[in-house]
Amino acid sequence: MAHFPQMAHPPHPSQAALSQDALKTLVGQAALHYVVPGDIVGVGTGSTVNQFIDALAGIKDQIKGAVSSSVASTERLQALGIAVFDCAQVPELSVYIDGADEIDHQGYMIKGGGAALTREKIVAAQSRRFVCIADESKLVQTLGKFPLPLEVIPMAAPRIIGQFAAIGAQAVVRLKNGTPLVTDNGQHILDVTGLQIADPLAFETRVSQWPGVVTVGVFAYQKAQVCLLGTAQGVKTIHFSNCSDLLAVRAEPVEALPMGHQALRQAQGERDTTV
Repeated sequence: MAHFPQMAHPPHPSQAALSQDALKTLVGQAALHYVVPGDIVGVGTGSTVNQFIDALAGIKDQIKGAVSSSVASTERLQALGIAVFDCAQVPELSVYIDGADEIDHQGYMIKGGGAALTREKIVAAQSRRFVCIADESKLVQTLGKFPLPLEVIPMAAPRIIGQFAAIGAQAVVRLKNGTPLVTDNGQHILDVTGLQIADPLAFETRVSQWPGVVTVGVFAYQKAQVCLLGTAQGVKTIHFSNCSDLLAVRAEPVEALPMGHQALRQAQGERDTTV
């Protein structure tokens, strides 16, 4: 954990009116507490992370640099004078700080809205701690309302779309300027709706085995250990257990929804017999 003085985040009477961007700024600044002086920091991708990168520039002389999960973050870091190391040069990172499109009460996440999920998962896997920074709208009971991103090899996309259709979900190729978006790795992104992911670990395990899937946007094996959540009352810190099915702090239980069970059974190849 960082040795920087911990930032205080007292409630403020006007915070109820804070915009989503203002909440992102708060959690981006709060994440500095988890930066270890003299270390290389793992840095994610997205609008919330951009606020963290801007805050990190203020202590850039106290760190060696960063490992970045995307071209966009690399460019932002370098523009602010922060050295960026290749992931292969750094066997282990003390902390990885990134946002989420959704995070549940166990620390499981959906990520990939910025199309950087593969590199994000790689950097997260090399880090001892994952600190998720998000505003309170991202905290959900069950993953799946946000379209689930998958990075896929283009020739496999039609078949994978069909596999999701078979379990009642809808997958579409993400477009940019009317043509398929190409990731930093030269692949395409599918966005999947109609899912309620009651068992993220099992879902990630199974879908990752589908031929042509590069990365599933469910982060269950690379879950968060800490979430800094921007709320109307200030920054709320939630600590998750390292155990996959227990919480050190739990606001309320996660309930498995029937559709999640159905999607999971069918993803595992079981025949649904309900009418």
